[in-house]
Amino acid sequence: MPLKKDGIMVILSSPSGAGKTTLVKLLAERKNFKISISHTTRKPREKETQNKDYYFVDELRFKELIRNDEFLEYAKVFNNLYGTTKSPVKEKLKNGENVIFDIDWQGADQIKNKKLDFKLITFFILPPSKEILFERLSNRDMKDKLIVEERMKEFSRDVLHWINYDYVIINDDLEVCYSKIVDLIESEISGITKNYDDNFIRSHVEKLTS
Repeated sequence: MPLKKDGIMVILSSPSGAGKTTLVKLLAERKNFKISISHTTRKPREKETQNKDYYFVDELRFKELIRNDEFLEYAKVFNNLYGTTKSPVKEKLKNGENVIFDIDWQGADQIKNKKLDFKLITFFILPPSKEILFERLSNRDMKDKLIVEERMKEFSRDVLHWINYDYVIINDDLEVCYSKIVDLIESEISGITKNYDDNFIRSHVEKLTS
């Protein structure tokens, strides 16, 4: 993937369960993107590791970071706080490394509004249907039906933010979805015409929200 002197920023957002975290990990493994590790006040899920998946902190420490203006972005999601600290991200970008963010629409908006001097490409990942999303959430490590129902309610609100992203990709097949993201990133860097059907995406969103 061609690079300029500075690295680029790529944001992947999605409703819970649409697969953005898996896609972020694939981009890190295959394209050497550096994952921006977020601070969070939520408890670790099974198989999650401190300082690798997240920096797990208590609310007191998180609010101290807010007071010290150390966050590039932060947001409250499902009653937990999530945030990205500025220094590690800027250091990587200045060293020519590409940084990828696994954050929600609130964080994406904050980063866009900061208008940093680095190229930014934003993606919103959608499931092929609400039924498949429900199935994915139910099969995850959240067996509690109330939690799944809460995620589904939030989905109806989150999906409305698709319009604020550069690209919206439907994650029907993981490898196909990954390839589309890589192609679009490479097109953006190269400045060539992108194969992207905005009308198809708009139609899909209407189906998801009807």
